[in-house]
Amino acid sequence: MTATISALLADSTHELSAVGHGSAAIDVKVLLCHVLDQPTSYLYTWPDRKLTAAQLAQFRQLFARRLQGEPVAYILGYRDFWTLRLSVSPATLIPRPETELLVEQALAVLPDKPCRVLDLGTGTGAIALAIASERADVTVVGVDVMPEAVLLASRNAHDNQITNAHFIQSDWFDALSDMQPFDLIVSNPPYIDGADPHLQQGDVRFEPASALVADESGLADIRHIGATARTYLAASGWLMVEHGYDQGAAVRALWQRQGWGNIATQQDLAGLDRVTVAQNV
Repeated sequence: MTATISALLADSTHELSAVGHGSAAIDVKVLLCHVLDQPTSYLYTWPDRKLTAAQLAQFRQLFARRLQGEPVAYILGYRDFWTLRLSVSPATLIPRPETELLVEQALAVLPDKPCRVLDLGTGTGAIALAIASERADVTVVGVDVMPEAVLLASRNAHDNQITNAHFIQSDWFDALSDMQPFDLIVSNPPYIDGADPHLQQGDVRFEPASALVADESGLADIRHIGATARTYLAASGWLMVEHGYDQGAAVRALWQRQGWGNIATQQDLAGLDRVTVAQNV
């Protein structure tokens, strides 16, 4: 059996939409481009091109997994983030476009000289590697409590030929006592309330709960980071975390009580609170 690109795009998008996938059109394009090993423009340049039997079989197999709800990134084994292609696994969160705001804010506050950055809960290494890729004069340390994540982040550094970032296993700050102070600490920590119904929906059903859920209505890890980070920060150094769209005010109030200065929350492209920053003053 053969099928044209245009027919597969139309039929598969309709089928995926029918089971409630809001990103159906994008998902089908990504899977099809992967099978064809071609950019998205190819789909529109050659809409009447027929897939080979082997290509069609591969697409059907991948598409069946997406129909069952499995995230596209886990199906393909990678996700593009910033300018990087990162390997992913079910042991880590899937890097998301909104997290690029955290990278942008980090690059904006870094001093224009060699400095040090710490990425807490690094996962795939996405944040650490994006910063390191833009600033060769910056030393980036990424930590994660999961050894599988540390290995994956290290692999991503190697595959992207980034040599100024390295990764170690640590439960937040526990393994960092002998390190020099950092000029910036960044984190995309767990921040979802365990009772949040969204945990039973969409891609997050397949992601590790330990990287998503925190106590105290999602604020426990952000509280711990804020209470501990100054011990590891240089004078006038910065702290910034990603958080939920409705947590900006709570994070600002929490960090104000902890004595941080110059606290501000940045909005993402959708106009939602996404990243809060503070300075060690």
